[in-house]
Amino acid sequence: MAKARAEDQVSRRLKFRDLQVFFAVVGAGSMAEAARQMGLTQPAVSEVIAQLEHLFAVRLFDRTTRGVEATIFGRALLARAHAALDEMKQGVRDIAFLTDPTVGEVRIGCAQRLSAAIMPHIVERFSRNYPRVVLRIDEVLPLTHELSGLRDRKYDLLMGRADKPLAESPFGDDVNIEILFDDRAIVATARGSKWAGRRNIELAELVDERWILPASDNFGSPAYTGVAEAFRLRSLPMPKSLLITSSVHIATHLLAKGSFITATSKFAAESFGLSVLPIDLWPGSWPAVIVTLKNRTLSPVVERFLECAREVVRSIASRANRQARAHGAQPIHRQRLTPASAPRT
Repeated sequence: MAKARAEDQVSRRLKFRDLQVFFAVVGAGSMAEAARQMGLTQPAVSEVIAQLEHLFAVRLFDRTTRGVEATIFGRALLARAHAALDEMKQGVRDIAFLTDPTVGEVRIGCAQRLSAAIMPHIVERFSRNYPRVVLRIDEVLPLTHELSGLRDRKYDLLMGRADKPLAESPFGDDVNIEILFDDRAIVATARGSKWAGRRNIELAELVDERWILPASDNFGSPAYTGVAEAFRLRSLPMPKSLLITSSVHIATHLLAKGSFITATSKFAAESFGLSVLPIDLWPGSWPAVIVTLKNRTLSPVVERFLECAREVVRSIASRANRQARAHGAQPIHRQRLTPASAPRT
């Protein structure tokens, strides 16, 4: 009963502005600096913090000569209040969007390869339908390195490749994983290359070719490990890379010249107009995924963006299937370029 009364007291007396001041003090590490950032006086900020400490009956900050630092109680409030403030902001965005569905903002962290291969198509369609919605897109490192940005609400969603099987739960239990499409790792070259169009190629023929491979920090990706494993299984030496880079733009520019070979995804190869050679590198799929936080309500404008992304993938897969049938090849969807049918958690 006492616990219920305490929670009721907090809910009645806690103000949104108080939490904003609390966050400012945590971020600034100083009452004076937080006051300056918020356009308040230092006594006003100190009073808010004192009222919060009285309300929760714990000390939220340790005071030192260098400033303030959140206590274990302050850090606990920070973690919970972060989600509460985010939901409040999401509510404000929802109301604005429902009042005028042509405005809003979507914040996206996208891995470079997807950013180059598919994001332009999504942005083009989405911006045509919602010309006043602002899209903020950052190119990010492998998704597992950027989950903090999602958890800190810097991003509404992440898009990228799952370099490990999803069954191994590389992302954690606090996120939703939706497979945008399944793909596979392949070997590709320019359409004008001497290798383009050949129905049969032995891997041994490519040992001395001019290869472009990922940078060393990407050696865990199916593109690189697929090459290494394919050559190892055939007792062949690993081809020497004349270019080692993680830059998609540099690689695709050089590949267009026709004298280079690379390992990439089938989707990326087709997006950049490359020729896919008849060599499979990876026995399983290499899915492109959308990652969102569990227990976080997505705004309507973010939901519209996600639906647009799914529509673009369906459109590209359908067009690729028609082209494959026209040339007497297998439809792409049988080769694991398939749009997602349902979210996966």
